[in-house]
Amino acid sequence: MEVSTLNSERRQFSIKLWPPSPNTRQTLVVRMTNNLATNSIFTQKYGCLSKEEAEENAKRIEDVAFATANQNYEKEPDGDGGSAVQLYAKECSKLLLEVLKRGPRSKADTTYESISQETFFDISKGQRAFIEAEEAEELLKPLKKKGNSYTKICFSNRSFGLGAARVAEPILVSLKDQLKEVDLSDFIAGRPEAEALEVMNIFSAALEGSALKSLNLSNNALGEKGVRAFGALLRSQDCLEELYLMNDGISEGAARAVSELIPSTDKLRVLQFHNNMTGDEGALAISEVVDRSPLLEDFRCSSTRIGSEGGVALSKALETCTHLKKLDLRDNMFGVEGGLALSKALSKHSDLSEVYLSYLNLEDEGSIAILNVLKETTPSLEVLEMAGNDITAEAAPVIAACISAKQITKLNLAENELKDEGAIQISKALEGHSQLKEVDFSANLVRRAGARVLAQVVVQKPEFKLLNINGNFISDEGIDEIQNVFKKCPDMLGPLDENDPEGREDDEELGEGEGNEDELESKLKNLEVNQED
Repeated sequence: MEVSTLNSERRQFSIKLWPPSPNTRQTLVVRMTNNLATNSIFTQKYGCLSKEEAEENAKRIEDVAFATANQNYEKEPDGDGGSAVQLYAKECSKLLLEVLKRGPRSKADTTYESISQETFFDISKGQRAFIEAEEAEELLKPLKKKGNSYTKICFSNRSFGLGAARVAEPILVSLKDQLKEVDLSDFIAGRPEAEALEVMNIFSAALEGSALKSLNLSNNALGEKGVRAFGALLRSQDCLEELYLMNDGISEGAARAVSELIPSTDKLRVLQFHNNMTGDEGALAISEVVDRSPLLEDFRCSSTRIGSEGGVALSKALETCTHLKKLDLRDNMFGVEGGLALSKALSKHSDLSEVYLSYLNLEDEGSIAILNVLKETTPSLEVLEMAGNDITAEAAPVIAACISAKQITKLNLAENELKDEGAIQISKALEGHSQLKEVDFSANLVRRAGARVLAQVVVQKPEFKLLNINGNFISDEGIDEIQNVFKKCPDMLGPLDENDPEGREDDEELGEGEGNEDELESKLKNLEVNQED
């Protein structure tokens, strides 16, 4: 079995909106209980529930909504959790309305079942652990009940042995015609290769012929052998809308197997390959899958060791995906050539709202080409990440022109070389962004002037949550000024423990310092972002 590599993606400090605290969850349960048990337009129409029944339902609703949203968050753990929060609220609202419409249950109703038992079966909660035949018999009992309505199952976080797999086999066979979503991520951890492959074969054969919309096989160190073990299941799928193969040891051979075994991807909307050992040759195979997926909306191929050749191939394939809304290619080695190819592909993606292109070695040339295209073709762009690309202040006017034409909510330009000049130009471009929530300008050789202007701009935003300017060269006086800017909202300013007030770029700049910062700010104070009509 091929061993999955450690995630090499560099992560920046950011505020997390998910998961909600236990107190927040309990507050929501209390609120929903009141909605079900007190007089309102809905309860007047459908009837009030007793306090006991309302609380029971509210707890079940919150539990199901949390599980659904948490699963969504685990598929994209590098995000801030905003989408999970939105899904959490949406699910609670939907399930609450279902209970209201059903009304209070009668005393004679002894077949009442919880919402979670109606559609979603999940054994992933609790500690990661092995599961053997005896426990599987007990744990999977609800799935054997005749007339159940399960359409979604999650066996993640439990490692199935051969005995447990054989218990699950007839159950899955009986359910496969009604299942729409199957999560088998991290379900063979710690098993010997031979046993793991046999378990995968059993699950694959049991689910063969199902009409799944979503399949998650992440975190199983599949390699080519594992992918082929799921061959029967993969070949039989022609309705897949979501496929997750993250952290699966997807090497060149495994990538070719994926392309070979999934012949029908014309309905695919989500495709995620994060943290694999794909490389350039593997990227060529993945490009074939992408090229056959015209409806793709969410593509993630981050931390996959793809270089310039593979980057060019992927970029060309992405030209067919004109419905793309979210693109994540972080932590690869595209280089300038790959960046130029990507810029051509992006000219066809007018629906893009989130673009993650950090740590691709794009340099100024590749970055400028991409930014110019994004400026012209992505009116709905909200999230832009281009950290760690050796971007200098020469590219700052292009960055500023691009973001000034959007309503950016999150901007990550960390670990570049934008300096004060870039910080001030980009700050000016952000002045009209009322929805801005997060800016990461850490490790950018920024001094007092640039940091102060950036702080003064973002602190005024009504929805702003976090500014990260750590790892720069801000003087002690500058730190005091910035902290004073945030004195009414200190939580909006990230840590400054890695700031170096004595920092110098190189020996040639030892003569530069605080004295030049006010001069630079003065020169750039009235700078306007050039934007073509």
